[in-house]
Amino acid sequence: MTGNKLLTAQELASILGLSVDTIWRYTRDQRIPHIEIGPRQYRYVEAEVLRSLGRYRTPDAVCEEPAPYTSCDPSPDPDANANPSPDSGVSFGKMTHAEFAKLPAETGYILQLIDGLLVREPTPTYRHQRVSRRLQQILIAYFEKTDPHGEVFDAPLDVYLNDYTVVQPDLFYLPGARPAQNDPVDSLPELAIEILSPATARTDRIRKLNSYQKAGVPHYWIVDPGDGLIECYRLENDHYVAIVRAAEGLLAHPDFPGLTLDLQTLFAEV
Repeated sequence: MTGNKLLTAQELASILGLSVDTIWRYTRDQRIPHIEIGPRQYRYVEAEVLRSLGRYRTPDAVCEEPAPYTSCDPSPDPDANANPSPDSGVSFGKMTHAEFAKLPAETGYILQLIDGLLVREPTPTYRHQRVSRRLQQILIAYFEKTDPHGEVFDAPLDVYLNDYTVVQPDLFYLPGARPAQNDPVDSLPELAIEILSPATARTDRIRKLNSYQKAGVPHYWIVDPGDGLIECYRLENDHYVAIVRAAEGLLAHPDFPGLTLDLQTLFAEV
């Protein structure tokens, strides 16, 4: 028994033998007592939770409940969550932004909503952040000259694309004509950038590419520190077309005159 120790959702889920999704759902539905320590950050006291569930003496009797929406964790098998079986306990319902906004934060993970699918990915590594910081500095310097009222943001910052998709691009540029005015940001980025890591590559190359394309984001870049590569896509006739792909030397983009990226410097010590 942990007494009055404040537990995370993961710790409580382990004690009760439930999934973290179920703990979140109980929290959102006010079925268990919780303490809010920050935006979407909650802690729990085991004894109070068990008492509220009427299971104080038999915690193993608390039953798992199927989620009313599909959720996905990074997995060595990229299709592990793509086609859940009827007996898997995974439903085909879509989560909405309103439901997503009520979920508590989970330490060590980034939560995103993509086409109604809850995507849980590990927080980035220092190498990932090193590349992100360098690229952001270059873009800020460039847009300060070409669009003084524009802004370059970095994660974690939610971007609302539609009621079923709320993502956190690693970097994104909002032109001065479309400034950020709300949380989550609902102004359409001119440029979204994702920096690959082993756990996020499939999401960035497929799910997010499709989401940005559907939302009408004009430019999408995929940055691959592992291969020292940048791929630049431009939206043409509602579909992304690769217009620049570079793995060495200097990268110049035809739609951003004067912007040059030295890939050796960008990926140094990565």
